[in-house]
Amino acid sequence: MTHTPHELHEEFPEHAEKLHELKVSNAHFAHLSEQYHEINRAIHRAESEVEPTDDLHLEDMKKQRLHLKDQIAEMLHG
Repeated sequence: MTHTPHELHEEFPEHAEKLHELKVSNAHFAHLSEQYHEINRAIHRAESEVEPTDDLHLEDMKKQRLHLKDQIAEMLHG
């Protein structure tokens, strides 16, 4: 498997333990995390042209990822 940039543990390295704790103890956080990983991998596949897409769709996916990252950050810092 290739390295996929923007994984949560890379985005929030100082919160590695809290990421794990929230994934196992908070169903909503686990769901957000899974959605983030799915969209992040889709973006990576599009950018590496494994599954090419048009620029508009790629931009929409990046906006979705950013929105999920914001929600995750809020839960980590809250």
